[in-house]
Amino acid sequence: MVDRINGGAFKQMVLFGSACVSLQKQSINDLNVFPVPDGDTGTNMSLTIQTAATELRKSEPAAIGDAAKITASALLRGARGNSGVILSLLFRGLSKALKGLEEADGVQLAAALNEGVSTAYGAVMKPAEGTVLTVSRLAAKRAVEAAEECNSVEYVLEQAIATGYETLEQTIEMNPVLKKAGVVDAGGKGYLVILEGMLRCLRGEEMPEGSDEPVQEKADFAALSEEDITFTFDTVFIVRKTGEKSLQPLREYLDSIGDSLVIGEDDESFKVHVHTDIPGSALNEAQKYGTLELAKIENMRTQAADLAAGRQAQSTDDLEKIEEELESGSNGIAPAEKAYGFLSVCAGDGMAAIFRDLGVDRIVSGGQTMNPSTEDILKEVNQTPSETVFVLPNNKNIIMAAEQCVGLTEKNVIVVPTTTVAQGISAMISPGLELEESGDPQVVLQNMMEAAGLVTTAQITYAARNSDFDGFAINEGDYLALLEGKLFGTDQEISQLLQNLAQKAAETGAEYIHIFYGEDVTEADAQAATELFQSTCPDAEVSMYYGGQPVYYYIISME
Repeated sequence: MVDRINGGAFKQMVLFGSACVSLQKQSINDLNVFPVPDGDTGTNMSLTIQTAATELRKSEPAAIGDAAKITASALLRGARGNSGVILSLLFRGLSKALKGLEEADGVQLAAALNEGVSTAYGAVMKPAEGTVLTVSRLAAKRAVEAAEECNSVEYVLEQAIATGYETLEQTIEMNPVLKKAGVVDAGGKGYLVILEGMLRCLRGEEMPEGSDEPVQEKADFAALSEEDITFTFDTVFIVRKTGEKSLQPLREYLDSIGDSLVIGEDDESFKVHVHTDIPGSALNEAQKYGTLELAKIENMRTQAADLAAGRQAQSTDDLEKIEEELESGSNGIAPAEKAYGFLSVCAGDGMAAIFRDLGVDRIVSGGQTMNPSTEDILKEVNQTPSETVFVLPNNKNIIMAAEQCVGLTEKNVIVVPTTTVAQGISAMISPGLELEESGDPQVVLQNMMEAAGLVTTAQITYAARNSDFDGFAINEGDYLALLEGKLFGTDQEISQLLQNLAQKAAETGAEYIHIFYGEDVTEADAQAATELFQSTCPDAEVSMYYGGQPVYYYIISME
């Protein structure tokens, strides 16, 4: 029985927990209530804790207080979606309780788990029962009791997890939405998978294969000689997916132009490492599968020559330092050129163009299936040239990640809690944005929220799996219509769902209807949908725009 743990043990426990949740992310995703292809909870929790794993691998913390601090700091900036933010809050409180400690025993770990729960509850405006908050609270409560029975870290974790799983089974009855769907809470499941991985590590089990070990980003140049280098350029890049294409053709192409090929992927993006003489061709081919986000290209021949001569080899790290110095000073924060600036989260080139036309300064690419992290949002907040930055998350699962930016920057960050892009667009055309430089930002916020509140949003997507929810028998591949985030209907014909939504718009007396069509919809089909709404709602002003968004064929705004 392991009674105490230090920083090194805590590091390995987090790495193990990260590997476990990464392997189980799809089964956790499958617990999502709606069968839409949103890659939600499991993906977000996996990507969030991977940021901590990455930072921990770079250090050797001896004290548990230091290891917990590194973990909490990385989780804060890497948090994706509500589940990722809550996970970061649980570890932030844990870090607070372990601050300054070299080691922790069972009593101290139990107190830390309890502090994590307090921190998470304190940050959530309306905590709901039957969620990860409930699971973590009752698990922590049992941890405190267990510590009094046996002051051992292993025993405390074991008992906390056992109670956590008992609570998880009860979440079906605690939450009406979960009860309708017949599933347990996905966030609670993810949290317990992480804790269980930490316990398995403590017991000396072998870390599962297929963990989240990072793709090698740099060649080991010191071990290379000129004749060992077949291809010149060590090429690494990340592409955010915009479709569901198989990567096998890309894999075959890259293998034909280079070697040392490794491709890692998740639901949102893929990362490539390849040695090649034509990195430009590799990048061009990869962009057929999504949007290029990051690329690093290094000349292994010159680097090997530098090392052989005893010189420091140049790398892209040097370039990054130069870029940081050039970006508005050493801290990468754009100077304030105006009082107010605006940042919007959205997916699709068309949507981004619409927001820019409305006066948005910076765009964060993301939305359903690709929730940006707090760090992603913070980077664009810092590059917004204003004193105050209004952030439009445009997705209920991104609001908490955006709110974590408050206090992480010298800029005044105000989150407008928009849950759809339709609300975000309406907020951007509210009259409150015409205030003078001396205007009260809270008045601007109020006007934007009032404008967003006038919008009813409908969306059409597809079912990612078979499901039976709230009276709807849903088959994989069926079209789904959502109205204000709730399931409105399902059909094998998208035209029938459009007809039903148009009738709903007519019944509610909508005066303005805006139809944004996605990347998988032709302009002709979008025009037909627009004409359908015009004929069904003759008194409404109906307009059509190219959004280019993935996942959702149509996003329809009704006011």
